Amino acid sequence: MNIAVVGLSHKTAPVEVREKLSIPEPQMESAIAHLISYPHIEEVAVLSTCNRLEIYIVSNEVEQGIREVTQFLAEYSKLPVRSLRQHLFMLLHEDAVMHSMRVAAGLDSLVLGEGQILSQVKNTHKLGQQYNGIKTILNRLFKQTITAGKRVRTETSIGTGAVSISSAAVELAQIKVQNLAACRVAIVGAGKMSRLLVQHLVSKGAVQICILNRSLERAEELAKQFSEQTIEIYPLSEMMSVIAERDIVFTSTSATETILDRTKLEMVLDPSRRLMLFDISVPRNVHANVNELTNVQAFNVDDLKAVVAQNQESRRKMAQEALRLLEEEVASFDAWWRSLETVSTISCLRNKIETIREQELEKALSRLGSEFGDKHQEVIEALTRGIVNKILHDPMVQLRAEQDVEARRHCMQTLQMLFNLDVGEQAV
Repeated sequence: MNIAVVGLSHKTAPVEVREKLSIPEPQMESAIAHLISYPHIEEVAVLSTCNRLEIYIVSNEVEQGIREVTQFLAEYSKLPVRSLRQHLFMLLHEDAVMHSMRVAAGLDSLVLGEGQILSQVKNTHKLGQQYNGIKTILNRLFKQTITAGKRVRTETSIGTGAVSISSAAVELAQIKVQNLAACRVAIVGAGKMSRLLVQHLVSKGAVQICILNRSLERAEELAKQFSEQTIEIYPLSEMMSVIAERDIVFTSTSATETILDRTKLEMVLDPSRRLMLFDISVPRNVHANVNELTNVQAFNVDDLKAVVAQNQESRRKMAQEALRLLEEEVASFDAWWRSLETVSTISCLRNKIETIREQELEKALSRLGSEFGDKHQEVIEALTRGIVNKILHDPMVQLRAEQDVEARRHCMQTLQMLFNLDVGEQAV
């Protein structure tokens, strides 16, 4: 068995490719079922965010498993394998393990140290278990990965003041207009990203903010979190009429198709009115053709890179500190991984010794007769069990701890020969 990850991210693929490979949560169950049905994929977990899609697998034929994942991605995105492959990265075992931990720690994010990714990794773990993609190996990997992400956030200061996609979008808006207080701002969507948008807009002085959302109740809940700010609420059905009166619009919805395009804007916008659109969704909420309008400027997540770069340098040294912690977590996972190879031998040896203990104990108790009380039997039972545990403890610890693969296999073969162990039968 081996671990591999196949995926693409903001580092390897533009937004127009990433959006074709975004797997929304309602489609996650069928995606996992499809992947786990391939003959060479034993376990699978899918991490899908606005900046990445990563598929983690456990396979006994890892090259075949990677081919099957690539085939799935091509079918799902409707992109030919040849054009898709140039955007994919593929990592095996230790590299895959380290990558998962870098992702959870925010070290691989567009915004270095951003915090939202850890909750997304936790959700990937939860859904993988729920839909039967994650079993023993990936369960251990994701638990260790989540621990690593938490350690980086609590033991380093990389996340302190770390900008998010939302804050980068607000910062870009401020650069473009200079005075946010004078602008009428609309936010389409009322999720976590929109909450961060409101937070950063308020901190930059914006005072004319409205929220459009399909669920008015959810939009009102968001507005209540900023009780000192007057925030207007509108249903999504009024989106075009509201946008026609705004200077800046941020879009952050889970829609899988664009909700704004050139035709819709042309119908409501006065040609003399300038409008800025900041789309932080993947798949994109705003169609690229809106830039054909002379009075409209549109920006997507890929346009935020320059803003983010200015905020990165101060945290790069912190990232080195974080990497040292991740190396500890990778070593811990690797020790567990190595111990898996010894499980069948150790289990077989313990079962054989335990069978002998039970047989000899039964003989001894039968010779002592019925007058030998239950309490005395319990003492002798505990005594024999303790002797077995103490005899087996050191060999088991040494076997698990042996880092040299060949030396460990030689030890296991010696144990199997000396104790006449049938490991094959035990495995069945």
